[in-house]
Amino acid sequence: MTDTVTQTKPQQAHPDIHHPFIYLDDEYQPAMEASIPITTQAFNYGTGVFEGIRAYLAEDQRTLNIFQLDAHIERFINSSKLLLIDHLPSHQEMKAIILELLRKNQAGTDCYIRPIAFKKSLLPGQGFGVKLSGVSSGLAINSLNMPSVSAQKSLRCTISNWRRVSDNSIPARAKITGSYINSALAMESAYRAGYDDAIMLNVHGNIAEATTSNVFLVKKNKLITPAINSHILEGITRSTVITLATEELGLEVEERDISPSELFAANECFLTGTGIEVTPVEQIDHCYFNSAEPHSLTSEIQRLYLKSVRGQLSHFKHWLTSVN
Repeated sequence: MTDTVTQTKPQQAHPDIHHPFIYLDDEYQPAMEASIPITTQAFNYGTGVFEGIRAYLAEDQRTLNIFQLDAHIERFINSSKLLLIDHLPSHQEMKAIILELLRKNQAGTDCYIRPIAFKKSLLPGQGFGVKLSGVSSGLAINSLNMPSVSAQKSLRCTISNWRRVSDNSIPARAKITGSYINSALAMESAYRAGYDDAIMLNVHGNIAEATTSNVFLVKKNKLITPAINSHILEGITRSTVITLATEELGLEVEERDISPSELFAANECFLTGTGIEVTPVEQIDHCYFNSAEPHSLTSEIQRLYLKSVRGQLSHFKHWLTSVN
């Protein structure tokens, strides 16, 4: 793969700053010069998939580790297969590309990595239209500084009138770019009503997920979360939290249908996701929770999660991939 990029001065550790180089069309390019044609199929029809991956500085403030990189790449490749996005690098090649990208960007602080695989252009002899076969594939990866949101205040949410898209309509297990209009509509309605996020119901009227994160309840010292067949994304942070809760805290975790009325009757509620990490919910519509209290289970799970991403839990260090 072509590599003609020269090294630049180390970037300043500033929140939400995009890194200078991206990966596109089998090479590393200056981010300011990278572009795709407006005729790109994914731009026109939403036929792309993506991942959100985080890297964290270790406790020593020198080592940068990517959290759950293998799990993210595996889901990314599986999502790509659903859309017939082919000719992508292998799992190990993808891993090497991401690591090299962070090295070229001289990443030295908490950051975020966004790979996108997409349908590119019609192959010769293919007629115009919405399709998956007969279309070439592309891969882009960019990264940016992103501090942990661990100090973020607890969230105020509402039950959305927008239903979570059905798995029979758009595969819920895949992070498909076009499907996120569903989340954007729900989030916009919540913002305009004065809330931070929205809890979405599935086609059966049960709790599915928030706009970009999974939902957990705490009830009688037990965690309850919607099952995988509840039309939800099979979240990697969700899986991480279940492991920490069971193995570190000895908690029982139930994965099952949750009605809105049961959500309102919970003691605590929190959201999980790569971007949001583990964030307490203090209010859903007219109901309030004790999620942000210092001795709540939510706070304890949040502390464990942040320890795991910083490499402070020795028996979970296999979740980390060092960039250095």
